[in-house]
Amino acid sequence: MRQIRAVLVILAVFLWIGLLIPVHLVLKTISPSSRYTIPKLFHSGLCKLLGLKVVVSGIPSNDSPTLFVLNHISWLDIPVVGSALKGSFVAKEEVAGYPLVGFAASLQETIFIARTRPSVKIHKDGMKEHLEKGDNIFLFPEGTSSNGFVVQNFKSAYFALAEQYQGEKPLTVQPVSLAYSKMDRLYVGRDLMKKIAWIGDEELLGHVWNFLKEGRVTAELRFHRPVTITSYDSRKSMAVDCQKRVAEGLSRAMTHRAEPNFSEF
Repeated sequence: MRQIRAVLVILAVFLWIGLLIPVHLVLKTISPSSRYTIPKLFHSGLCKLLGLKVVVSGIPSNDSPTLFVLNHISWLDIPVVGSALKGSFVAKEEVAGYPLVGFAASLQETIFIARTRPSVKIHKDGMKEHLEKGDNIFLFPEGTSSNGFVVQNFKSAYFALAEQYQGEKPLTVQPVSLAYSKMDRLYVGRDLMKKIAWIGDEELLGHVWNFLKEGRVTAELRFHRPVTITSYDSRKSMAVDCQKRVAEGLSRAMTHRAEPNFSEF
């Protein structure tokens, strides 16, 4: 029965992609300012098909642009974030070669980079171009996925974007904690998290297939107070502070504690 469900979900996802791609291409051509409208709709529908309930707390920044920095746990992070926000992702270059996924990512103007310090420096120009156009960017500064319970150190090289931004005011950077806190009615512990987190060299298609046979998952996005580089003495201290805020939010989410003074949408 679970395998049948997984097959039906896959077929529904392909149908959803097939329906929205032509609409996106037309809308993007006649109204470039609306180029993120269909991707957001796509991710919202994808979350429903995958059995993801997205709960948002805190207040997402309305500044254009905003650099949203998040912890990274799974391939599921993409539809979760994309369903709540409009903007472009920064993804590892291998994603561009994934069948269908790479094409869909390119339609959202995803910035593909290698996860090395020299590559980050080279591709900063591409990220800066998006920011200068007023586009939000979604960034996973750990540079890799984690186990869903801890946040690895944020790479400070990414925060050079905040140092070098040439807008009328400093670039808004908003830390966001991403957590997978429930599967069906059960709180997610280490055994259940193995079915959600995509870690290391685990084969993607196999992980997707196994996940589709599971139940509904609650994903949380906890938005923390936005910051700018002017509050820090360097990008390194900014990276450390953002990582700390995200880690604290993840800890609260996984122990089922509310954020201080948060609003739920």
